[in-house]
Amino acid sequence: MLSDKIDIPKYLNDYGIRPTVVRIIVFRAIYELHDTFSLTDLENTLDSVDKSTLFRTLSLFAQHHLIHRIEDGSGATKYGLCRNDHVCRVDELHCHFYCESCRKTYCLDHTYVPIVHYPKGFELHSADYLLKGLCPDCRNRRHD
Repeated sequence: MLSDKIDIPKYLNDYGIRPTVVRIIVFRAIYELHDTFSLTDLENTLDSVDKSTLFRTLSLFAQHHLIHRIEDGSGATKYGLCRNDHVCRVDELHCHFYCESCRKTYCLDHTYVPIVHYPKGFELHSADYLLKGLCPDCRNRRHD
């Protein structure tokens, strides 16, 4: 797991990513977001970094398994920082929850993707499992 005190250049190097100033700034912002985020969220957080640079950096981070891409059905790709210190195996992938009211996507870190049995000959590389409903805040507002 990632610690609160992290040597970002070393961490990026460990994942095979050259630690440029922009990549360090982007990683620091991602690390401080603590949950899923979209390109727009990151753009709003880092208004000094242009959108195309952010997109290329996110693509690089995803390619090197530093972050995960999450398709939650909202039309905007969400991302989440991988909090493991290694490339996740399929059996380590967790579920996500999409709130239909506030449209926020939450990582359910300790709710793992169920094992699915598939036909012989197929090779599984990833699995997505999305739950939809109301987050606790939206549910409480609805029942007040």
